[in-house]
Amino acid sequence: MATARYDDECDPSRCPCDDASCSLSKYVRAAREAQSPGGLTLEATEQAVADRLQGMDIDMTAMAVVANVYRAANATRNHLERTVLAPHGLTWTGWVVLWVVWVWGEVESRHVAAEAGLSKGTLTGVQNTLLGKGHLQRRVHPSDARRVLLSLTDDGQRLMEQLFPEFNGAEAWLTTGMGEQEQRDVARGLRTLVKRTEQA
Repeated sequence: MATARYDDECDPSRCPCDDASCSLSKYVRAAREAQSPGGLTLEATEQAVADRLQGMDIDMTAMAVVANVYRAANATRNHLERTVLAPHGLTWTGWVVLWVVWVWGEVESRHVAAEAGLSKGTLTGVQNTLLGKGHLQRRVHPSDARRVLLSLTDDGQRLMEQLFPEFNGAEAWLTTGMGEQEQRDVARGLRTLVKRTEQA
């Protein structure tokens, strides 16, 4: 394992670094510079991180992977919500619910919540919003009145058929900086992380 450090050898263009000489990613450097002019500098933040971790037996590569998964997920979600979903009156959570129902067809609400990673309470609120917009419909399960089935309305079906190619176009734009093999490698690595967490 590498010991955290920050010094003049840290090259921002190499972040996330393979040699542990960078404590924060290039993305964070750019974001902090853009969002906090006159505030704490990136160099000061990096020095603080390195000072805090000094002498600890830290797996810097693992730290970089997990930190950048989090940053990339938030940045991607915010970008897609702002550019693709908001013009259609959708939040990210609403989109995920519609996606799950579109993929699986009529499906129990509890399965939608599990697949979308939502609590039952959150799903109820999102579900009611999508019902009000006319994208989703629900009915009581024919064999158990305690269970609810969700499906897309005709309007919801048309929305997904129109919107998904636009959404995927934005996904393609976001990954333009990666070659095809790199995209496959990233997808495979992230799938490994997901499976690891599901087994925990």
